[in-house]
This record gives sequence, C-alpha cells and structure tokens, in this order.
Amino acid sequence: MIGQQGSSVLKDSSQYTARAIQTASPGQLVVMLYDGLIRFLGQSKAAMERRELGEAGLKMSRAQAIVTELRCSLDLTRGPIAENLAKIYDWAADEMMGARLESDPQRIARLITMLGELRDAWAQIASTPKPQVDMDRPVVGVNLAG
Repeated sequence: MIGQQGSSVLKDSSQYTARAIQTASPGQLVVMLYDGLIRFLGQSKAAMERRELGEAGLKMSRAQAIVTELRCSLDLTRGPIAENLAKIYDWAADEMMGARLESDPQRIARLITMLGELRDAWAQIASTPKPQVDMDRPVVGVNLAG
C-alpha cells in the first residue's frame, strides 16, 4: 500500500504530467507520445526477456494504442509526409503484432531503434522556433522585377 507521502508524490507527478500536456505544443505532444511508445516497447521487451508474457502483452497493448493514436491523428490530405508516416505507423503496428505473437524481443529492439530516430526528428521539429510575424506591420512583398 502506498503511504500518505507516496500518495502525495503520485498526485504531484500526475498533476505535473497533466500540466505538461495542457501547455505543450502539438509537436511536443507528438514527442511525448513517442516517449511513451518507446518506454512501453522497452518494458514489453524486458518482460518478454524475463518470460513474463502477460506483462509483455500488457505493455505491448499500451504501445499499440499509442501507434493507433499517432496513425489516427494524421491528416492524409496534407501530402506525402503524412502518407509516409501512415505507412510507417502501419508497419510498426504489424511489427508489434509479429513480435507479440512470436515473443521476439529482438524485433522489439529494432522497432525501438527505428522509432527512436523518428522521435528525435520530431523533437528537433518541435524545438525549432517558428518565425514571428509582427501583426502590426504590413506585409511587404519581395520585388522580383528588380
């Protein structure tokens, strides 16, 4: 049983997490999803290696839910980047299912590596400052005629 102090720490942690989510940009939210995805895959892999298949399946289910969320959040009308991400998420879901069915921790390790690279790309995008537009100034065009 969690003591009163432990309960307070958990409450503070969940409040911190809720605040972080509420104040995050869309790019930061995607990075958070990737962080959770990679964490659950790592936990599933570790449980699989310990032959705790129930725990491995539970953690894999959490990872699969995140991939589903990432996939469903794509706006496929935005062009080839969204379409390519959809293919990657579909592939990742297939790989997770295969790793789960075959109890293959090495397959999960490959997923973690690949998804970690995507996570890093999203983190870089999320940390890139957007150009500021001064709303009080008129937009001045570029003189292409010379």
